[in-house]
Amino acid sequence: MKPSASSTSAPAPALDFASVFQRLGPHVAALDACLREQIESFETEIRDMADYCIDTSGKRIRPSLVFLSGWRNETVNPALVKVAAVIELVHLATLVHDDIMDEADIRRGRDTAVRSFGPEAAVLLGDALFAHALHLAAQFPTTEVCSAVAESTRRVCAGEIIQTMRRGTTEISRADYFRVIDLKTAELFRVSCRLGARLAEFSDAFVDAAATYGRQLGIAYQIYDDLADFFGEEARIGKTLGTDLVSGKLTLPLLELGDALPEDERAGLVAELTGQAKPDMARRLGQLQEFAIFERVESEIERQMEIGEEALAPFSDQPPVARLLTLGSTLRAQIAVLRP
Repeated sequence: MKPSASSTSAPAPALDFASVFQRLGPHVAALDACLREQIESFETEIRDMADYCIDTSGKRIRPSLVFLSGWRNETVNPALVKVAAVIELVHLATLVHDDIMDEADIRRGRDTAVRSFGPEAAVLLGDALFAHALHLAAQFPTTEVCSAVAESTRRVCAGEIIQTMRRGTTEISRADYFRVIDLKTAELFRVSCRLGARLAEFSDAFVDAAATYGRQLGIAYQIYDDLADFFGEEARIGKTLGTDLVSGKLTLPLLELGDALPEDERAGLVAELTGQAKPDMARRLGQLQEFAIFERVESEIERQMEIGEEALAPFSDQPPVARLLTLGSTLRAQIAVLRP
């Protein structure tokens, strides 16, 4: 367990995922150039809209996983650049659709696509990004890349559908919650690591281990994101916060809170999640702190990361491993910043 904010020792500067990605240097430049080139493939009437989504301000976690899992040396591998662009386009499409469903106004510190272009145009823009990602994936000489990306895209969409259909209900178990985040978030982390290691021609055993690490990191990251929805600062996180309770999305912090609350208070939380009462963010945030929900959720994040790290342990001599593990360290540092 990390030291609390009240510790007398000065906290170490927090790392973030953008800083990890920036260390990849030439890989960053090659990916950005590849993404910029894709804009010309869109119809002239929507290029400005595509350009708005294909920006270079994101954390680029999934491309980082491609590059790090396929790391052999400093040389930029064009195949890794292309598959990183494919996966980032899929991710950007999911963000466009997420913001429509969440009615979010801010993403990456600026207006969301839905706020800029309206929901009708934004949903089709997300579809266009998905389609172009698959078009790019189909250009690989092997069908494995396109097949893997198409399957992952379907699984991500399935996760979003399941979550959307369950909004406004409290009939959700922990198993249901983990099933959704495995699909909607961890899947792209998993396929990023799998394809990075595969295209770099590592052994099948390492490809499987890298994929496992990616999946577990993805689960941990989504739980962190759900925690940040309550404990983050909008200016620093760069997106609209507090949307989970307002939209009736039952995440792990809220599941833990529901278990901890007395029966009468739990009924009030249920009423807020089901739309029968106005969400009281200040009250719920106070209760999250009162019942030490942050610490409970942090423990689960740690458990998920340890599973992934154990999968990589037999391959400690492989070039990607030490670099992949920096992402776990970075996530731990990000969690420490959230600590109330």
